[in-house]
Amino acid sequence: MKITCEKYVLQNASSIASRATASKSPIPTLEGLLLTAGASLRVTGYDLKEGIYTDVEATVEEPGSIVVGARLFGEMIRRLPDGIVTITADERNNVNVKCGKSDFHFMGYDADEYPEMPSVDGLKNISLPQKILRSMIDQTIFAVAQSDVRPIYTGTLFEISGDELTLVSVDGYRLAKRTEKIEKGQMEDCSFVVPGSALSDIERICSDEEDEVKIAVGAKHISFSIGGTVVISRRLEGEFLNYKKSIPEVFRHTVEVDRSEFMSTIDRVALIINERNSSPVRLCFNDGTIDCLCATVIGKAEDVCSCEGSGEGLEIGFNDRYLTDALKAAGTERLKICLNTASSPTILEAADGSKNFTYMILPVRLRAEG
Repeated sequence: MKITCEKYVLQNASSIASRATASKSPIPTLEGLLLTAGASLRVTGYDLKEGIYTDVEATVEEPGSIVVGARLFGEMIRRLPDGIVTITADERNNVNVKCGKSDFHFMGYDADEYPEMPSVDGLKNISLPQKILRSMIDQTIFAVAQSDVRPIYTGTLFEISGDELTLVSVDGYRLAKRTEKIEKGQMEDCSFVVPGSALSDIERICSDEEDEVKIAVGAKHISFSIGGTVVISRRLEGEFLNYKKSIPEVFRHTVEVDRSEFMSTIDRVALIINERNSSPVRLCFNDGTIDCLCATVIGKAEDVCSCEGSGEGLEIGFNDRYLTDALKAAGTERLKICLNTASSPTILEAADGSKNFTYMILPVRLRAEG
């Protein structure tokens, strides 16, 4: 194999594909990148759960393939001077990388030892702009469960119904839902769950452009085609939460707040919370104000956020991080907070009634003060 390629193009491709390589594996090739030279250069990373390959322009003098260590190769390319990179590999898997006066020799792995990535039939597919998918992931992924006690919740539900795509993440303490209109494509109403780790990679790969992402759904895998890059992920199996029944529809109290002001207020009172001294933030919803209070062994902090409406003195405790995560992800400055009781789920939505996103947060039981 012998190819030449622009350094920045190769660096970007290696960085993207490396997201899917295994950090440690008993199979050495899974810690590597598969370089395949044909009509162009394809760089592939695969850890048996998720695979990413990206095609880039390169001059192919001798077609072939080789597996190179992802960490070494990535750092090597990053530190090379700007210019044209030449990569050669012989039948004994000896690899040579040259750029300017820099010259590296190292051993690769036989490409035949690299596991084959699954294929997705693509009979069912939809497409939507990259910036829309990126926004939808950003506004839901923070609520994906970090514990694998219930593996199904370590992913995000994709639900297609008519001309709408809905993403839902839940971790047992909070729920994030985002809905967008889409072109129907060739996909009937269906649902599937994509691992949060794959969605994090997809979010980073997507740009803020109108270019389309094509989503193809197979029996066990899903593929996301983003320009010259394809991400293939396994589907998570299991029964996902029936979110439609979990989100309350009727509320006793509703108040409106400015997102930035509310977030700043929570941020200030949470200063006295740390890993060793945790405590819920107490919110008292009064007429025109939300009184915020937090007390730990470090001290006590109080602040006030203005609002429209009244909660008639209803006091609710929240985990400050869960509340802040929702406020950061909200895509609008005016929010509606919907309340029932101190032990009922609280809902955050856009104040304009658009309902394209919904956040549900479970309260924390408060101990009586004093």
